[in-house]
Amino acid sequence: MYYTYMMRCADNSLYTGMTNNLEKRINEHLSKHGAKYTKSHNATKFEIAWKCKDKSLACKLEYQIKTLTKLQKEKLVNGDKLSTYLSGKVDCRRYKKV
Repeated sequence: MYYTYMMRCADNSLYTGMTNNLEKRINEHLSKHGAKYTKSHNATKFEIAWKCKDKSLACKLEYQIKTLTKLQKEKLVNGDKLSTYLSGKVDCRRYKKV
């Protein structure tokens, strides 16, 4: 199982990443052992994640989320469905919100 997730940083930015061990990766970000971005922007909170069956799907979703505007990302965090913004870009039925 793979996950695409979003973390909130101290400057209110949103970091998007993917992993096969969600709990471990979140803890890495929060303890400043995660990605270069979250080390310098101080990840403060896990926001949302979607699970999928393989790495390829997780990478595709990560890429597509990273192309969204800040407002669209905020709306995803606040409950909008992936299909609202990514319909036609990825098969949104293959992702389940965690």
